[in-house]
Amino acid sequence: MRLAADAPFVARDHAKLVAGALALGVHAVFVLLLVFGVSWQTEHPAPVMVDLWQALPAAAPPPVAVRPPATVKPAHEPKPEPKRVAEEALPPKAPDIALEKKRADTERLKKLKAIQAAEEREREAAARAEAEALKKARDKQQAEQKSEQKKQALLRQLEADELKQSMANETAANAARAAKQANAQAAGARQAALARAIGKYRDLISATVRGNTRLPDNLKGNPQVEFLVKLLPTGQVVDVRPLKPSGNPAYDEAVERAIRKSSPLPLPDDRDARAAFVPELKFSHRYKE
Repeated sequence: MRLAADAPFVARDHAKLVAGALALGVHAVFVLLLVFGVSWQTEHPAPVMVDLWQALPAAAPPPVAVRPPATVKPAHEPKPEPKRVAEEALPPKAPDIALEKKRADTERLKKLKAIQAAEEREREAAARAEAEALKKARDKQQAEQKSEQKKQALLRQLEADELKQSMANETAANAARAAKQANAQAAGARQAALARAIGKYRDLISATVRGNTRLPDNLKGNPQVEFLVKLLPTGQVVDVRPLKPSGNPAYDEAVERAIRKSSPLPLPDDRDARAAFVPELKFSHRYKE
């Protein structure tokens, strides 16, 4: 009983699979027919001839409008044929493609020129910037060189001034030493001359006083007396005062009388030499010289 009940159920499933496969095959064949039918009816576009005119031709008179006959619109519009659909899907005609290509080439040329102009401006700007940078660097280098040259010139000038000042100081020192030496020599010569003049006039005064001295008759030995004689610049004797008596009053009085008698005493003309005699003169007289 179970086997008889299961047998019809298996037969029904197999019939469904067969029917589905047949339906699928029919659809595939229909699609292939449609595709091949469209491809067989596709036509390639015919070449187009374009005439180029140097000038536009004269305008033709407008055509007379002819009213088309009235057509009866069918109740049902026919479906477009596959050939019509294929014609509508065709690319535009050759003149339109040429114009588009020319317009695209013109636009591309404009863009290329714009890009080239921008690149040229960028190159010019870069060149100007580089030139300015080089100029600034060159100006900076020249300024540094000028500053260094001024510094070196200033150092050389300072060295020259120091050398000149050193030479001037050395020359001045040498001149000062020479002048000092000359002054010393002159002073020595002057002192020697003064000493000679003073000694000369002392001897002259001593000789004058000795010539006017009247010694006592009983004088013995070699007595020496010293007086302080006050004189005028002219040699006039103002006063005679004993400083160191000889111990022989008669001899001392005789020498004092001789001094007074010798007035005016001989004096040098040189003022410095005369200062050794005026206003006071220490006069020492010895009996035997």
